[in-house]
Amino acid sequence: MTGTSDAEQVVTDSGGTMTRLAGPVAAGVEPDLALLEDLRWSSYDGPVRAAGAAPHFERGAVMTWHYALGVDVLRVVRDDERGLVAWLPAGSERLAAVPRDGKGLRERSLEERAALSASRDYDHLRRTWDGPGILRVAPTGVPWSLWYFWEDDGSFAGHYVNLELVHERPASGDARVLTRDLTLDLWLDDDGQLWLKDDDELAAFTAAGRFAPAQAEAIRALADRVRTELVEPRAWPLSEDWESWRPQPEIDRPLTLPDHLES
Repeated sequence: MTGTSDAEQVVTDSGGTMTRLAGPVAAGVEPDLALLEDLRWSSYDGPVRAAGAAPHFERGAVMTWHYALGVDVLRVVRDDERGLVAWLPAGSERLAAVPRDGKGLRERSLEERAALSASRDYDHLRRTWDGPGILRVAPTGVPWSLWYFWEDDGSFAGHYVNLELVHERPASGDARVLTRDLTLDLWLDDDGQLWLKDDDELAAFTAAGRFAPAQAEAIRALADRVRTELVEPRAWPLSEDWESWRPQPEIDRPLTLPDHLES
């Protein structure tokens, strides 16, 4: 990554590192999204379509957001040609990877996490989203989503940019989106400081074989693209005041996953 300072690092609650990004982004290679498409997989094997085009999800509809085999359940706030806005209430069910040995991720070193990811020695089981409710926005046609976080007292905490594959949807019109997490993320705090998150985890996963070196470089290039296309120009959804949005009680009730879930 360009524009980083090794002296400006913090350790996250999960044990990873965040590095503050400052200064101009140096000209680099355009990320090869086709190379990253090789990472797309899911047990859902029906025909798909691109997100953004009609028919759109109905306001208030319950939908599922699929990261390969992992699944979250959310309620649609808005969906149009710009992208999807959806609310994940606290306490909602999710389908999460649970290691078969019973050892939690935070109890593992980066190398152990990488080996677990590469071996897929885990099951996907129903669990509960134990964090605060969050607003997720997936702009059409870009390989990231933007998550809005609030503190317990209702004050805005910051934006989390989750790098992931460009969203697809079932051609059938089912209320689900299909993507794949790309490990590397960014955090835009409420002071406007941008931080690169989990580059050390990306390096460990690459060493373990989950990502090819060229894919890892493409993912790092995506982080630069976020800076130039989203953060610096304050592009949508940053151009809207979602920071002051709060859910009405009727959409803030915990959601449950479908009984017969297809990952």
